[in-house]
Amino acid sequence: MNFSFYKQIPEKAVMDGILQIHEHIFHDSSELIRKMVNKRKLLIHVAFIDSQVVGYKIGYELSSEKFYSWLGGVDPNYRNLGIATKLMDKQHEFLREHGYKMVQTKTKNRWRQMLILNLKNGFNIMDTYTDKNGEIKIILEKNL
Repeated sequence: MNFSFYKQIPEKAVMDGILQIHEHIFHDSSELIRKMVNKRKLLIHVAFIDSQVVGYKIGYELSSEKFYSWLGGVDPNYRNLGIATKLMDKQHEFLREHGYKMVQTKTKNRWRQMLILNLKNGFNIMDTYTDKNGEIKIILEKNL
């Protein structure tokens, strides 16, 4: 398995792999690139097996010390191999090296695997709120 990171939207082949995984998980990838373009200090970590994208983690800067880990996913055919954990580790290592003190993320109860992964990796639940669709979102933070 290989990992790469990008500080901008990656080349088409890589982005197509990310979009395919994103579509499978979230059922809508139509706005992802447009939303990515507007993020401050965008950072994308990608996991590959051979040249195939098997996982991704996207985030962006909230402030000079706080980073938001926004979206991520692993190809269903490659789950339970530790890819999400490795992507998180790579992201947090990069953030520490670049002076960030904290990482924040949000999740929903229905994404229990992600909630458990975050808790196992040192995140603390900080708050909850109800989003525009009436779903409860859980805000988590981790000191780096």
